[in-house]
Amino acid sequence: MRPRVGHIQFLNSLPFYYGLIHNGILTDIELTKGTPTELNKLLLEGKLDISLMSSIEYCRNHEELVLMPDLTISSDGEVKSILLLSKVPIEELNGRTVALTNTSATSQVLLKIILNERYRVNAQYFVSPPELGSMFLEADAALLIGDSALRAAYRPKEKVFVYDLGQEWKDMTGHKMVYAVWAVRRGFADAKPELGREVYRAFLESMKYSVEHVEEIAVKAARWEPFDAEFLRDYFLGLQFAFDEGQQAGLLEYYRRANALGYCPDVRHLKFVEV
Repeated sequence: MRPRVGHIQFLNSLPFYYGLIHNGILTDIELTKGTPTELNKLLLEGKLDISLMSSIEYCRNHEELVLMPDLTISSDGEVKSILLLSKVPIEELNGRTVALTNTSATSQVLLKIILNERYRVNAQYFVSPPELGSMFLEADAALLIGDSALRAAYRPKEKVFVYDLGQEWKDMTGHKMVYAVWAVRRGFADAKPELGREVYRAFLESMKYSVEHVEEIAVKAARWEPFDAEFLRDYFLGLQFAFDEGQQAGLLEYYRRANALGYCPDVRHLKFVEV
């Protein structure tokens, strides 16, 4: 049986996918595309074996999952695709309404941490599909992620204040921010360890290939996306895909702060699959 693998259908995951195409790996896996929220649900329901997963959801379900080493979607500062867009300066959001995209739990919690700890803002939140015009009908600010955030920032139709949450996190903590991890169901990791290792090696090779061919990926992606190649190149270069000590420290700091606010359990150690 081919391993069932989840792939986030955002541009930030394109480097993983591009390398898989180049290396001919797609015939060896059963690939399912979706938003982070959709893939989280499928993995936890046992309908996927391995998937990119929202960082916060790994923490909330860490007893059922293990992590793949060396692979994340993260940033060391500006990320460009996780944005708070606000009608008023962020310091003035206390008591106001903030719409949260329904496509990512990690970013929802990240924003709440930043507003609470950095700006001492106590806002009113509701979850919404990621459509800025509709969000602004009911809210004073809106959290967008992924391609929706990129489109809002690329050629803004609204005059708004824009805050990059990757940069906000870096300025507040000094840490890198990990948005998504590759998680493996423990049952699959225990039952089929060699198959899991094969998928890991394929992902690692895909990542390495894509990092070396960022210009090529940007040019090709610009053919079907509403962004020019230079914008996409800068975006891809701002992303990080490793899981080194800096990423691990940043992720554990995120968990510590999220736990203090009651958004996740107290996880102080990361558990990796043996590769």
